[in-house]
Amino acid sequence: MIVKMMKYNIVLFSAERERFIERLRELGMVDITTSGWEPTESDRELVTAIESRTKALAALEQFAAGDDYVAGAKAVEKGKAFEAYQSAVAAIAAAKSENARLEKMLEEWLPWGEFDCSTLAKLAESGVVLRYFTAQRAIFDKSSAEWGETLNIAVVAEDDSAVRFVIIGNGSEEIAIDAQEQKAPTKNNAELKALIETNDAAVAEQNAVISAVADAKAEIENELAHLKSAMQDVRIEATADKAAEGLLLVMEGWAEKDNAEKVDAALNDYPNVVYIKENPTEEDETPVKVKNNRFARLFEMIGGLYALPKYGTLDMTPFFPPFYMLFFSNCLNDAGYGAIIFALGLVLALKAPKMRQAAYLTMICGGATTLFGLYTGSLFGMSIPQLMGYENMADCPIPFLDFQGKFFTWALALGVFQILLGMLLDIVFKARVFGITTVFAKLGWFIVLLSGCLAGGLQMLNENWVIPGFTTSSIAFYVAMGVGAVLMLLLNNVKRNPIMNFASGLWDTYNNVTGLLSDVLSYIRLFAIGLSGGVLAQVFNSLAMGLTGLDAGIEQFGVGTIFQIVGATAILLVGHGINLFMSAISSFVHPMRLTFVEFYKNAGFEMTTRAFEPLTKEQ
Repeated sequence: MIVKMMKYNIVLFSAERERFIERLRELGMVDITTSGWEPTESDRELVTAIESRTKALAALEQFAAGDDYVAGAKAVEKGKAFEAYQSAVAAIAAAKSENARLEKMLEEWLPWGEFDCSTLAKLAESGVVLRYFTAQRAIFDKSSAEWGETLNIAVVAEDDSAVRFVIIGNGSEEIAIDAQEQKAPTKNNAELKALIETNDAAVAEQNAVISAVADAKAEIENELAHLKSAMQDVRIEATADKAAEGLLLVMEGWAEKDNAEKVDAALNDYPNVVYIKENPTEEDETPVKVKNNRFARLFEMIGGLYALPKYGTLDMTPFFPPFYMLFFSNCLNDAGYGAIIFALGLVLALKAPKMRQAAYLTMICGGATTLFGLYTGSLFGMSIPQLMGYENMADCPIPFLDFQGKFFTWALALGVFQILLGMLLDIVFKARVFGITTVFAKLGWFIVLLSGCLAGGLQMLNENWVIPGFTTSSIAFYVAMGVGAVLMLLLNNVKRNPIMNFASGLWDTYNNVTGLLSDVLSYIRLFAIGLSGGVLAQVFNSLAMGLTGLDAGIEQFGVGTIFQIVGATAILLVGHGINLFMSAISSFVHPMRLTFVEFYKNAGFEMTTRAFEPLTKEQ
């Protein structure tokens, strides 16, 4: 449900702006319009400061839960926490970058063994220069004798694949051999290792600094709160209309209708403020706040990934959660996988209270998947009827759903049902707001589609589902189709003449038929994703049993059997882990796509980018 709003046009003296805004923050109920703001260079610096501290707080929270955190680290200087964090992060980045370079050098020179760079430098000063080469073993064995006729070659290290050697000369020779030359070393291996250890110690020291900053992150939080307040002031100042040669400011504010009396009282108590209160109009960019029951509220985070509904339209959040749960369970389609998802949600709820909404949503989707998986008889890719001793599902007395054989049709039926519900919601809402005559065209389509589904579609799901007196050959069916055709072809706009209506209706018929066909076929993904995940689970089960020989059974338990069980377990864990990860992603994304594209479109969803964000005292 979209919360009702009230619009306030507020006029006050420019000199009172800061105190007035602070009063609104204390009230915490008014959203000031700041659209059309063009930031200056100083404003961009303020944005950068806010963004950098926001990222720092997120990084500090993650750091405090990691292995690098040092408990009881020496406290940083008061008022310098953020600067200390930035300095430590930069120092760590530099040390790690230098270590990456040193480790690459060490990897290159470690096979050459120990050497003294000072001795090499003295040799070079006396005119003896060593040049370093690496050649493939086969090439060196074949060509070394020929190279040795003109070059002084000394092998330093060799293995089965490569030979490392030096060529002794004065440094001016032209050497054209089939080998890769390396730069002369500037540090030996011991020196490189010592430098790496020094950098590691520096990283550890800076980790202690970051640990101290994490302990004092409240200081950064306070800085961030002040910066956000300053940003609000900047935007309000920049977007407020100025009047009377700058002596007056005119601001647009918004408050929830339920809080209007409290806002009125606060504005009336503030001296030298004049305001006009009115209901929003269709032309206003009204901020939106949604308010739903406890169950639907969990799915607001799903809807928020797309957009908020436009003020004055219908909030779809209460209507799509049952479908999302069902579609998620259809795509994952396994009781075992559903139980794991539920368990992960439970752990998240217990371990991360701040993510409780996401945890509860995970538990709901996991629980729905478990129930649906039990209904289809699938448990980690195994058939529950077969585990019960029934070779064929049809022989089992429990009425499991044959997902592979029957769910294709049911997936299309679910799509039709959701699309029809979306159309009905759009019809009812617009008829209430704009009048019944504005929805004649869509109502006609709804009647035609619903009649076709009831008269002919139900029998595709079950041949016994026949409505007496309403079949594709009954008079009632033809009457319903005729009424729908009249509404969509002749009365789609009661203010136009019938000929224009008919022409427009024909064009809309073409667009609607092609569009609805595409929309309905999109729901096949519910069947395809669920089937592919189930098949992959069966494949991993077969691999685990077949490769370890356990599919033939255990004749005699022994040491070999233990290895067979361990091998099968490893294959099952890895295989089902990969399948669960991929299937869970698909089960999250594709129901969302069906909701945002097919359901929202047919329900006439209109979006806005402006959420209701009242001025508040940052804690």
